[in-house]
Amino acid sequence: MSERSRTLPRRSCLAVPGSSVKMLAKAPGLGADMVFLDLEDSVAPLEKEAARDNVVKAVNEQDWGDVVLCVRVNAWDTQWTYRDVVQVVENCSERLDALMLPKVQSAAEVIALDLLLTQIEQATGRTGRVGIEAQIETARGLIAVEEICAASDRLETIVFGPADFAASTEMPVLTGGVAIPEYLGDHFHYVFSKILMAGRASGLQVIDGPFLKIRELDALRDYSMRGRVLGYDGKWALHPDQVAVINDVFTPTQEQFDRAFDILEAYAQATDTDRRGAVMFGDEMIDEASRKMARKFVARGERAGMRRS
Repeated sequence: MSERSRTLPRRSCLAVPGSSVKMLAKAPGLGADMVFLDLEDSVAPLEKEAARDNVVKAVNEQDWGDVVLCVRVNAWDTQWTYRDVVQVVENCSERLDALMLPKVQSAAEVIALDLLLTQIEQATGRTGRVGIEAQIETARGLIAVEEICAASDRLETIVFGPADFAASTEMPVLTGGVAIPEYLGDHFHYVFSKILMAGRASGLQVIDGPFLKIRELDALRDYSMRGRVLGYDGKWALHPDQVAVINDVFTPTQEQFDRAFDILEAYAQATDTDRRGAVMFGDEMIDEASRKMARKFVARGERAGMRRS
């Protein structure tokens, strides 16, 4: 697994087309936790090969700070995948953290990428292992998501792709990743929950895909809260204006962060000193389950750079 990036925050995951030199140059300074340089859907077929060179140059020559840096290659059912992987990994510096594999439909696809990466690393003497981020974007991928999440120890995240998924399941919508007013509930709730359970069972970060109505930032905030409340780690941003909203949604409030610390201290006092398994904390009974929940809040806040007030 990638030693550097597996546990780093991915609240906001900014997509940057590999065919746009201008956008690649701006990407490091836009405040996203994670940036992925795209060779797939945002790049026209005739620009695929040139985009590889752009991406390699951007990885090697720009100052990315502590950003999780990823390249999205094309899916295995295209003609471009193996050359994407070979050219990018052989020529990028160790600063490259991970590759994102889109439209994953089986564990075998993840294993194939793992094997190819292993050979490249051995041949080039690369010291850091390249991580894998897998996208679930089809009905077949969702059915196999548990096996996909367990397919390789290179896996760092599992990512939901709502637009391609809506097309795969033939939903009567023309915009992916937004609410459907005619449906009384969340039409993706089952999908969200299934991906979350599979990802958590394998110790992965779980990421929601994009909200396509770029200028509707209030709607983005409301829609992002669905994933946040379920337990997702972050969400894609397609435009720099979306980054700050997403970062805010997926960061605990200072009050939540401080309360989590207080719960941990109270429970430690109860168990280590008073030898009790449960104790009153204000008007609430806390026990080992409370400690686990509080620990997750603290870890999420610390990943985002928060400090106890």
